[in-house]
Amino acid sequence: MSAIDEIASLWMEGATRTLDAFRTGFGATMDDPPPATRSRVIYESGLVRLRYYQARGANKHRVPLLLIYSLIKRPFILDLQPGRSVVEYLVRQGFDVYLIDWIPPRPDDQWRGFDAYVNIDIANAVRAIQIHAGIEQVSILGYCFGALLGLIYSALHSGNVKNLVSLTIPLDTSVRQLPIEHLTAAMTARSAQTIVEMYGNAPAWMIYSFFSTLAPTHHLLDKFVGAYRSPRPGYIDTFRLFERWFHSDVPMAGRIFLETGEMWRENSLMKGTMKVGDAVVDLKRIVSPLLNVIGDRDDIVNPLSSEPLPTLVSSADKQNLHYPTSHMGAAISSDSLKRLWPQIADWLGARDD
Repeated sequence: MSAIDEIASLWMEGATRTLDAFRTGFGATMDDPPPATRSRVIYESGLVRLRYYQARGANKHRVPLLLIYSLIKRPFILDLQPGRSVVEYLVRQGFDVYLIDWIPPRPDDQWRGFDAYVNIDIANAVRAIQIHAGIEQVSILGYCFGALLGLIYSALHSGNVKNLVSLTIPLDTSVRQLPIEHLTAAMTARSAQTIVEMYGNAPAWMIYSFFSTLAPTHHLLDKFVGAYRSPRPGYIDTFRLFERWFHSDVPMAGRIFLETGEMWRENSLMKGTMKVGDAVVDLKRIVSPLLNVIGDRDDIVNPLSSEPLPTLVSSADKQNLHYPTSHMGAAISSDSLKRLWPQIADWLGARDD
């Protein structure tokens, strides 16, 4: 089968899935595994469900931490299982953790763009935290596309942000070395508009086929070799949970899909020309301490795309933190949980005053 035939086959299969999704409703059920860490929902509105994880231990930090994950997959990768959970680790280090559990967009949510997600959903979530915790500022940690959203929010609402951690952020879109960067560059405005006109929102099946096609090597290697040969205790359970997350794609609201494509093509966030609502996103307005975490083995976000961020903000306290991990390894590898996340926690703890 040629590459063109294979792509056509994927899209035909996806069209069938989409018709089924329209029949049953996008995001009608959340088939997440049981959480590793106890939480409760303290706020829900728009497309935000805000989960609160209470700090444990004697050394509780004053500033709460808001986690913002990507829009296109479920966030349970951050709380995968006991002993392999970013949320569990941060809570045990004394942080009150709040997680935005994005509600998948339904067909009538296609109008939602960056303005709705940042100036309504994230802004309301931060306000809910301010009221719940009785504080004025929060620390924000964004992951991948969630890091983009957190960065944009920090530029537009800088007074609410105490510290900013960006993790594997896709920023400089002029960098085009990885397959995902070439494919993204090939998506024209007309192609993106056609998708939205056909489906309203970018379908979940399309997002899944996009990423599974671009990053098949580590996925298939784990599936057919690692799961059966690894001597590590509990590896099979971890693999099955990761596989479940890998298939947890959700639709992307039509407008933000179009706006993301425009941002990618024009590199507008990097250049300082991107508009969200009526405001230009000027990264120089960010003055909070910044920790920019870069996965040196990232096969989804090129490290070179993340590196320029500290040069674009006005923060006096800013740095890049390079770590030898892949895109998802930053969240679930035992090495990252033992070595990378202690550095992030120490950095935040040192700036808790």
